[in-house]
Amino acid sequence: MGTDLRVLRQDDWDEWYDSLIRAFGGVPESAEERELWRELTERERSVGAWDGDRCVGTAGAFTFRLTVPGGAAVAAAGVTMVGVAGTHRRRGVLTSMMRRQLDDVHSWGEPLAVLTASEPAIYGRFGYGVGTYHVNADIDTSRVRLSVPPGTDDVRLRYAAAADVLDACEAVYAQLVPRRPGMVARVPGWERLWVLDPESERGGASPLQCVVAERDGEVVGYVRYRVKADWEAAGPKGTVVVSDLEALDPAGHAALWRFLFDLDLTSRIDVRRRPVDEAWQYLVSDIRRCSVLVRDSLHVRLVDVGAALQARTYQTPVDVVLEVEDAFCPWNAGHWRLSGDTKGASCERTTDSADLSLSVRELGAAYLGGVSLVSLAGAGLVRELRQGALAEASVGFGSPVPPWLPHGF
Repeated sequence: MGTDLRVLRQDDWDEWYDSLIRAFGGVPESAEERELWRELTERERSVGAWDGDRCVGTAGAFTFRLTVPGGAAVAAAGVTMVGVAGTHRRRGVLTSMMRRQLDDVHSWGEPLAVLTASEPAIYGRFGYGVGTYHVNADIDTSRVRLSVPPGTDDVRLRYAAAADVLDACEAVYAQLVPRRPGMVARVPGWERLWVLDPESERGGASPLQCVVAERDGEVVGYVRYRVKADWEAAGPKGTVVVSDLEALDPAGHAALWRFLFDLDLTSRIDVRRRPVDEAWQYLVSDIRRCSVLVRDSLHVRLVDVGAALQARTYQTPVDVVLEVEDAFCPWNAGHWRLSGDTKGASCERTTDSADLSLSVRELGAAYLGGVSLVSLAGAGLVRELRQGALAEASVGFGSPVPPWLPHGF
């Protein structure tokens, strides 16, 4: 029997969401968290696969604007809530949802689709490439010291209830969004996710705590964290579990990190999803004892090659013809002439001979400037057809600031 694929209706949501929760292991969420996701779900941008009256597949797309090299905020479909019932594996349910979704995104005029993958092996066949990475770390603060730059002592720190300073923290985040590719401009309602604090999500740690950094009475940074207490015969060995940390300048950033290093009764900091170039890595006395682990983060899919490539800028002049392979979205396939620099770009179809040949997956990986075309060529994934074109394009596609996605969706 086949499945019926349809746009999510209001009275479908509970069955649809229950199917998603089951696909991710069946662990129930708190009532508050479930209700917030109900509010954030964009039903008209979500689809479900139905076998009779049972939902057996889910997929949604948030309306995002994503920062790209040059600072522009580009429309991007934030692919989310993707799941297939275990009873309906290997029946083409996922492929049909991805097909429908990318067709829809193309019709909406959004040049990009982005996602975070529970299993990275899934989405490459649909044209997604890993465009950003992040760092996880387990820092041994009993043996690692932190140096701080001048001006750190001028920053005032104070405890605050996370909900009470939510607007000020979101204002800090909003100022940071244009500075780094890969960051997402948050729409109203999303800020509530960062202060949800159900006991089931704490993993034995304390309720969520918040400290803000201020200068001249203005909030310039914040950190939200929990403390997981632990003891041994020799004394306390608690862990600081960092939820998120943002700051507008080096002194504010260092002041917050020094606070985390100095918390009483703790000897470790567990921090995840941080930028690969974050400054604390250059301030610690022993990076080896920080157990740094790099993980894939944002997967990027160019839905409209021409519109996507001309939406960003290029750090050195480029004039290159790209031969793009895209079997899943054939409207992208063919030759494209990309011309651009730090001021802007154009990307149009052409019949000229190609200088580089690559698939849309590799183009997505390189798009935000964090993965070099030279590296992809070294893996045999990009072919240079005109001598010198690879180096020219690779430098141009780069970004002086590595891309970063601060949170999942």
